[in-house]
Amino acid sequence: MKVVILGAAGAISRMVTERLLEETDAELVLYARRAHARLFIENERVTKIDGHFGEKDKLIQAFTDADAVYLNDMQDATATATILAAMQEAGVTRLIGATVLGLYGEVEGPFGQWNRQMVGGSLPRYQEAAQVVESSDLAYTLLRLTWLYDEANNENFTLTRKGESFVGAQVTRQAVARLVVTLLQDSGRYTKESLGVSEPGTDWSKPSFY
Repeated sequence: MKVVILGAAGAISRMVTERLLEETDAELVLYARRAHARLFIENERVTKIDGHFGEKDKLIQAFTDADAVYLNDMQDATATATILAAMQEAGVTRLIGATVLGLYGEVEGPFGQWNRQMVGGSLPRYQEAAQVVESSDLAYTLLRLTWLYDEANNENFTLTRKGESFVGAQVTRQAVARLVVTLLQDSGRYTKESLGVSEPGTDWSKPSFY
């Protein structure tokens, strides 16, 4: 298996990289701005590419012979469209994309109100990028992440589907990384779906760390 991680310098991406190297025999392409300067991992199964999401030729290079792509940042519709075009040219169809909760007005009650106040005017950018993916022919899985924090060994998560009310005010990055790795290893799971991702038992008015 060959996996491309876009936005490889991000915290969740680093955790995904670590788990894939420890638990699988996958070859990894780590794509990020200044990847060689920011990513210190050295492994014969790892290739680093310095680039941004608007560089189609570099993306095609990264996607060559890949089985799946993990996209760690989905807040720019133009960049997302460029990524999808490069995937199409390279013949890659599996995409797992991390985005935010609230894309469909699915966060209700006091937490929904708090989330809208905190997110402010940034949500439309994520909505536009998600629409680009959902309108594509890709075997995509979108992950609508609630508010993130770190807790070692806490990989607990629960999922809601598009059309269901979003439940859960927080989730660990460790849990998200576990989910991403699981999806990368099972290419047919949750395709053409947009999943809400949160921690069980956190149906609160705001995250515990606020």
